[in-house]
Amino acid sequence: MDVIEILTAIGTPEGKADPYPLYAELHKLGEVVDTGLGELLVVGYDAINLVLRDPGYRVSDVASFEKNFPGWQANPVFVQAADWILNLNAPRHSQIRSLIARAFTAKRVAGLEPAIAKITDELLETMADRGADGSAVEFMQDFAYMLPVTVICELIGIPESDRDMFRPLARDLVEVFELSDIQKLPAINDAATKLLAYFTELAAKRRAEPRDDLLSDLLAVTDDRGAGPGGRPPGAPRKISDAELMHNLTLLLVAGFETTTNLLGNGLHVILHDSAAAEAARDESVPPSAFVDEVLRYDSPVQLTSRLGYDTTLCGISISAETSLATLLGAGNRDPRRFTEPGRFNPRRAEAGPLSFGGGAHFCIGSALARLEGAVAFPRLIDRFPNITAAGEPTRRETLTLRGFDTLPVTLV
Repeated sequence: MDVIEILTAIGTPEGKADPYPLYAELHKLGEVVDTGLGELLVVGYDAINLVLRDPGYRVSDVASFEKNFPGWQANPVFVQAADWILNLNAPRHSQIRSLIARAFTAKRVAGLEPAIAKITDELLETMADRGADGSAVEFMQDFAYMLPVTVICELIGIPESDRDMFRPLARDLVEVFELSDIQKLPAINDAATKLLAYFTELAAKRRAEPRDDLLSDLLAVTDDRGAGPGGRPPGAPRKISDAELMHNLTLLLVAGFETTTNLLGNGLHVILHDSAAAEAARDESVPPSAFVDEVLRYDSPVQLTSRLGYDTTLCGISISAETSLATLLGAGNRDPRRFTEPGRFNPRRAEAGPLSFGGGAHFCIGSALARLEGAVAFPRLIDRFPNITAAGEPTRRETLTLRGFDTLPVTLV
């Protein structure tokens, strides 16, 4: 197969359902593959790692929006996305990211483990009640979604009574990362508008009555940053605007559970269909963190990201500022140059370091939390339901960038 044939196949429903054989075909063409369409596919592990860590490569920002999406300001989702740290380059990126990162210090994340364990056990008990008579339980809705959304909502400070609204809105909003169908744009814009209105109202409440939550902390810092009788002193960090904070809270909420939901579903799917993987999940000699890392490598919740080039070379190919690069994380995680038997699930493998959370300045800010949730959830799930089995065919989401399931029915007894 040539590169255009492979790309065409990846875009089909069958290719999205199982892109890995097509990634294997790309590996035969090299670490970096020129599509001939002004875009390079970066599929080798080392090449992806280099691109993500090299500050010369940039993400698409407002300048790219102006070039590629004329009239983008008419779409609320693009107005918000222009402030997302995913779409910012230095220095704005570091200014805003440094604030959001306050939520994910090693100490703060580690301190969440007892709460994550408690939430996990409560959700498992609810599942047990629903499946006690042997009827099927829907894992994605009843657990894979509920665990991370509860954790991120607790962290931000979103009241329990408001949480049911987020899944449909988040599911619509994340379509912006695919946007293969322009007909979906109105629903995406509607979700972005509703989420922004919600956070604006919640921020006003927290300013009036601060609580012990992340939103109150961020508001305190952004309201006070650089303040003083003489204004912001020379060299002090720029105060970020309310809009920048609200827009990134929307991103934080959605990213905070979307990736982890897919991680949990993809991992259970492996357990249900691979007896060796199921045994590894039960084997106490396999650290839960190693099991989670292998799920991330084997079936990454995020399959690709992108960068813009600069005047350099990559694997012998000349690159300029006009070059677009698609870094296929899912392909890099299956690179036979890096991993022995890349198509086999093996949490005991010597090679570590999945690319699933990116790298460099844009390394996923919530990666430690996602890993912790997986490391807490999988052992408890298998221990509570040692006889868990698939109950009919699951349905995959018809997406490529974000890889996961819509439904994953199981029986528990």
